[in-house]
Amino acid sequence: MIGLSKIARLVEFLRAAAGAGAAYAGDCDAIQSSISPQGVGVVIEARHLCMMMRGIEKQHSSTVTSAMVGCFLQRDTRSEFLSLVRHSGNNGL
Repeated sequence: MIGLSKIARLVEFLRAAAGAGAAYAGDCDAIQSSISPQGVGVVIEARHLCMMMRGIEKQHSSTVTSAMVGCFLQRDTRSEFLSLVRHSGNNGL
C-alpha cells in the first residue's frame, strides 16, 4: 500500500529527472516498475513556451500525452479513468 503523498513525490522526482520538454508518458512505466500496482494511468497536459513565445506564437496551445498499463488496458477501467480526468479540469490530475 502506498499513500497519495508518495505518488505525488514520485511524479515530482520523475519530472525533475526527465528535465524540461520531456514527454512524461515514461512516468507510467517508472511507477509500474517501482511499486507494482495493478495498473497505472498517466495523463499529462503541457503548455510549451517554445510555441507560445517563438515561431507560431500560439498563446493557448497545449499538448496532451497519455499512457496506460495493467488494469487500465481494460476498456471499462480506461473509460472511467479518462472520464474522471476530463471532468476534473485543471486541478492537477
